[in-house]
Amino acid sequence: MGILDWTIACGAVLLMIAQGWWVSGAQKTTDDYFVGGRQMNWFAVGLSMFAATFSPLSFVGLPREAAYDNYHLYLAILFIPLVVAPLVGWLFVPLYHRLQLTSAYEYLELRFDRRLRRFGSLLMGIYMLAWMGSMLYAVGLIVQVALELGETSRIATMILLGGGTTAYTTLGGYKAAVWTNVFKSAFLAVVVVAVLFLAVARVDGGWTSVWRLGLEHDKFAMFDFRFDLTSRATFFPACAFGLFVYTAFSVVAQGAIQRYASLPSVAAGRRMLAVNGIGTAMVCLLFFVLGTVIFAFYTQHPASEDNVFPGLPRKDQLTMHFVRTELPYPGLIGLVLAGLFVTVMGSISSGLSALSSLLVCDWFPEHRSGLSSSRLMSAAFGIATIGMALVAPYLGEHVFDIIIRISGAILGPLLGLFVLGAAVRRANAQGALIGLAAGAVSLAVIFPSEINFWWYGALTCIPTLVVGALASLLFPAPPTEKVQGLLLGHYPDMKKAEENVPPG
Repeated sequence: MGILDWTIACGAVLLMIAQGWWVSGAQKTTDDYFVGGRQMNWFAVGLSMFAATFSPLSFVGLPREAAYDNYHLYLAILFIPLVVAPLVGWLFVPLYHRLQLTSAYEYLELRFDRRLRRFGSLLMGIYMLAWMGSMLYAVGLIVQVALELGETSRIATMILLGGGTTAYTTLGGYKAAVWTNVFKSAFLAVVVVAVLFLAVARVDGGWTSVWRLGLEHDKFAMFDFRFDLTSRATFFPACAFGLFVYTAFSVVAQGAIQRYASLPSVAAGRRMLAVNGIGTAMVCLLFFVLGTVIFAFYTQHPASEDNVFPGLPRKDQLTMHFVRTELPYPGLIGLVLAGLFVTVMGSISSGLSALSSLLVCDWFPEHRSGLSSSRLMSAAFGIATIGMALVAPYLGEHVFDIIIRISGAILGPLLGLFVLGAAVRRANAQGALIGLAAGAVSLAVIFPSEINFWWYGALTCIPTLVVGALASLLFPAPPTEKVQGLLLGHYPDMKKAEENVPPG
């Protein structure tokens, strides 16, 4: 890397840390720190929500998916704007907003009991630490390839990046996470578009050849209707993944509930979901098209007689390898690394803020901590994230697939639990616990089998919901006052629902 590359990459990191310091001056209370005073801008929060879903794994994983496989994963992503946003906006945003939740798992205590609240909070905390640690580990691997670093330098890079992220999140809290992700979404789009058009220029015949080669090799396939539980590159597992995992993110994830609570009205929450869905579909499409362009280039210029693609230790390194070897433009590697840095920093900042709010709200609700204590919690979780990144190599070979498995295994049962509470009036705490046990048994059965992990969310959510509903019939129904205001459609008149929202 040249001086220009280093200037761009380091400048992006310093700019984000400075932004966190600047926002910190407006933080006066824990309500400001965790939900932005409940007066955040819906467009900024929508950009933040979709930007927070992108990680270095997505940055390299989506182009890799398009290059090596096809567009079935993009079919799953399309569920976000077409199914998830309308469904969650219609059903769950009014419910969550009128309850003015800070923690997603407050709902489980209100609807069931404190045991389920803490159990749900614990599951989400484990998921988020694993997600953030693996993400930091992944960016370390990519930087190692880009800069040809040794093992010690890779570890030092992860520690420095994790420490910088912790510093500005600790200062800025939720507003820092939101506005950082707004910056990240714009910056990431610029990076991808720049790399995309430079890559197309390297393909003989340009866009016409990309389209022709993609069609010839069935790279745009999204509607393979073969039913095979062991395969993921077909229609049905893509639908299962899109419906059960992406819906779960919007219904049970602490980061999502935190964003609903930060907005002044139900209408703002729905607009935010629309921004998130449209932004996600557009940016992911750019990633997939980039992967198709890389495939077209290597089809025209194969790496060897036996293999179209270059031999790499990990397929996730394909995009960075292509940029480094085929796009030798001054400053471009720095721009790509800056995109990776702001991506991981923005995503981890959202995660640290969400974890801190979980600890404060779910485990110590009677002893609300001050702003200084909340910042100390964010710092502690930042250190834990760095620790997870250091042990991530021992958790599995393919980080991207591990995170997808964890998503289905944890978010599927949580979605079943939330839907059980919100949709089944007869549901009670005893039945919910039995339902969770059924979801756990289902996971234990399918985990060692050859069933593809795209099915995990569906095959853990459905048993939790169905068994929980049936088991609840064995115990007394909750009294009317216990479920008052906690069910979907409690206010059939949506205008009345918004009128009854407590002031933010």
